[in-house]
Amino acid sequence: QVQLVESGGGLVQAGGSLRLSCVASGRTFSPYAMGWVRQAPGKEREFVSAINLSGGAIMSADSVKGRFTVSTNSAGNTVYLQMNSLKPEDTAAYYCALGPSALTISRMGGPNFYWGQGTQVTVSS
Repeated sequence: QVQLVESGGGLVQAGGSLRLSCVASGRTFSPYAMGWVRQAPGKEREFVSAINLSGGAIMSADSVKGRFTVSTNSAGNTVYLQMNSLKPEDTAAYYCALGPSALTISRMGGPNFYWGQGTQVTVSS
């Protein structure tokens, strides 16, 4: 089993920045990817960004390109999401995800796919 624990959410004014972190523990597999998905109140979950731990290929939603940056640590067990120029529409619960590839995470499901518990991000106008 894989455990994912997110941190770094909070309340920020529009135009501000936040950095989310997610630490993975337990039994992982190779290759794998880590990333982020979000869900706003009353809306479906939406893919945000993901990175392949092997090769470093990144996928990101058009809505966050140029503002959000996904990265990992050298050990490959922590994924970050640096969020700049935040907008009220970025308000959502942000969930860390781990799966076989960034493409799998963008599809938000499949074999060997794991979710964290989520961390709330609220952007005030």
